[in-house]
Amino acid sequence: MVHVSDFHKAYDAKVAVSGLSFTVGPGQILGMVGPNGAGKTTTLRAMCGVIPPSQGSIAIDGFDVQSNPVDAKLRIAYVPDDPKAFDVLTVWEHMRYTASAYGIKDFADKAAALLDRFELTEQRDKMGGELSRGMRQKMALCCAYLHNPKVVLLDEPMTGIDPLGIRTTKQSIREQAANGAAIVLSSHLLDIVEDLCTDLLILHVGQCLFLGTLDEARDRFRTNQGETSLEEAFINATSKGNGPPPLPSMEQIDPKE
Repeated sequence: MVHVSDFHKAYDAKVAVSGLSFTVGPGQILGMVGPNGAGKTTTLRAMCGVIPPSQGSIAIDGFDVQSNPVDAKLRIAYVPDDPKAFDVLTVWEHMRYTASAYGIKDFADKAAALLDRFELTEQRDKMGGELSRGMRQKMALCCAYLHNPKVVLLDEPMTGIDPLGIRTTKQSIREQAANGAAIVLSSHLLDIVEDLCTDLLILHVGQCLFLGTLDEARDRFRTNQGETSLEEAFINATSKGNGPPPLPSMEQIDPKE
């Protein structure tokens, strides 16, 4: 469903991500973790076509994000780490706008059910500019799920959400995967990654340190004979001396490799 091949992203001469390749299939939930500046948000933004790769390719359900952007984006839902709202649109108008963008005609029942599930029914006539951080996050999730996406990209989706909302969000992610969606979840909250994800990608200074299951990560980065938590594995993987070599410059990358 998701195929990232030799993805590089540079801003002028500065390389943010180098040589990243991975796939995510239907029903998988890939946790993307890494220190600040590791390249997680850059990768997610490139996957949904917000920014172009400097090198490499990204395909969604067989459609290249650069050469077939409309077909690829019709299959994606992307929730950024700080979703913005249109100040002059109500919550319900955001849902209507999303339905129109994806060509959904009979959206009202599903939209109402989503707002009810995420405790936004009483806010449906509130303007986007009046919403709290957590309400914007919940509204973004409602809009994301409206068109039954095949790929769901989530960047810190729990930020600002209350405990009940976190439970609802976690359950909704599991349901999306159970219905066949491929999920990529970026988060610093490793307990949520450990609870939700089937697979793990550890990024460090723009490069892949690890790609595999959570159990494989715990085994690989174990420092003692006892049980290793994901947090311990992550810290061991990204601690000084264990990370990848410095990123190359774009001049050092051979586009034929």
